[in-house]
Amino acid sequence: MNSLIIKLQDRLNGLFPGLIVVGTIAAAAGFLSLHYKAPVMLFALLIGIAFNFLATDERCAQGIEFSSKKILRFGVALLGFRVTLDQILGLGANVLLLVPILVLSSIAISWFIAKLMGRRYLFGLLTACAVSICGAAAALAVASVLPNWKDRHRDTLFVVVCVTALSTFAMIAYPILFSVGGFSDVEIGILIGATIHDVAQVVGAGYAVSNETGDVATFIKLLRISMLPFIVIIIALLLKGDDELGTISPKAFPWFALGFALCLIVNSIGFIPQMLTGFLADVSQWFLVFAIAGLGVSTSLKSMMELGGKSIALMVLQTVALLGIAVLAVSTDFI
Repeated sequence: MNSLIIKLQDRLNGLFPGLIVVGTIAAAAGFLSLHYKAPVMLFALLIGIAFNFLATDERCAQGIEFSSKKILRFGVALLGFRVTLDQILGLGANVLLLVPILVLSSIAISWFIAKLMGRRYLFGLLTACAVSICGAAAALAVASVLPNWKDRHRDTLFVVVCVTALSTFAMIAYPILFSVGGFSDVEIGILIGATIHDVAQVVGAGYAVSNETGDVATFIKLLRISMLPFIVIIIALLLKGDDELGTISPKAFPWFALGFALCLIVNSIGFIPQMLTGFLADVSQWFLVFAIAGLGVSTSLKSMMELGGKSIALMVLQTVALLGIAVLAVSTDFI
């Protein structure tokens, strides 16, 4: 018993300095986001990058790595408290059919675009999932089950930065674009929820049009988020026997994806008070901020910029492809 306590104390002592660094960055990001009305994850990324020199400090390394891996997985699991089965089923049969088709076809087309542009197999899959499902959260979740490759942290951080920037641009441009296109408020809500990558920007864009648009956009986005655990598990299983990519051990199985599904079910049943589910949803958000801050500290800006404009062009093309699929579905009265 004493040896277990000693090991636990040693573990905590090893994690503490890095967690203090990441926690401070997360708190600063939250303060700036509150006062300047910009995405908290973007601030966490930028501040984290500024403290990259701490990634090589032995005192901080363990806590930073813990934040970018373990805390990340808990954050993704707790995302389940942001959506209920009633919300998903209430969207109607056509919408329930549209979103999985949209997500899967977007992933396939996005990966194909990456292949045509000569990008690494794993990088193409990472960008495809980030664009098609739920932005930064999807990038972090998918990256955690992909086999290791050189500059993995750099590539993941680049995707998070790029997808956040694209979401912010879309939040401003898409409501104008869809209104000019003559779509109804409900159709605009469907398009916004189906095409903007991150939740916060979906909410901002939707309610900028109307309350009805905001409600529809949020529900569509939550349905896209509900696809995350299934996609993560499918990716893990598909890569398991791939000799080129390596194998995934039982420890690497995405149990957090099952945790997401469990949280969704618990939230849907109403077993715990709404105040508590709201609190857990907020905890999920802050866990993800911690994870992104940890990734930011782990990756230098110089190495990230080495990816160049070709990678940015890739994610822009993937975003345009997702937009085209969604507009086509709505324009052809699929819904």
